[in-house]
Amino acid sequence: MSPKLILMRHGRSAWNGKNIFTGWVDIPLDEKGVEEALVGGEKMQDMPIDVAYTSTLVRAHMTLVLALLKFDKVPVFLHPGQEWTKDYGHEEMLPVHMAAELNERYYGQLQGLNKDEMRKKYGEEQVHIWRRSFDVAPPGGESLADTAARTLPYFKKRIVPHLEKGENVFISAHGNSLRAIVMYLDGLTKEQVVNLEIPTGVPIIYTFERGQWQKSI
Repeated sequence: MSPKLILMRHGRSAWNGKNIFTGWVDIPLDEKGVEEALVGGEKMQDMPIDVAYTSTLVRAHMTLVLALLKFDKVPVFLHPGQEWTKDYGHEEMLPVHMAAELNERYYGQLQGLNKDEMRKKYGEEQVHIWRRSFDVAPPGGESLADTAARTLPYFKKRIVPHLEKGENVFISAHGNSLRAIVMYLDGLTKEQVVNLEIPTGVPIIYTFERGQWQKSI
């Protein structure tokens, strides 16, 4: 059977629910986000997972743990550079690697501000460009191109080798780091990616066969 890559954007966060730009601010899930993560996990339960990756942010961690709550393996978060952190080899352990390369896009001066208020201040079109365009960054922040420049090299170097070995991989991350990965997997242009929206708490599944990616659901 071909190995699978499972991508999931974190469930709704407390600031998602309040329509606030979050970026790198480390905000947890709200009640709806918890439910989204649990429901997303139910859709994955017939898929064995060999290794997991996530960002350094708590909303992605919460989503990963909740989504895998009823799986046979227990997620074990690895902390590089700490002598006590390692894969102990127990069959019930699922190694979880954390990486800033998978963090959400940095929204700079917009972080902590209400999106509707920013639309009133800067205009609907400008805010849409900041949120969805490929190479236009918000003030003091990252564009999607900047996010892809850190996310994709990490994805290719650290994550793809697991799939090449036949392992199933689960990534719990964010709207824009996952947009960068999906853009690469689907071969989207920078014009096409403007319309790409990654829903919260919904698993996106690809099969990997001989270097080719196929979206299965």
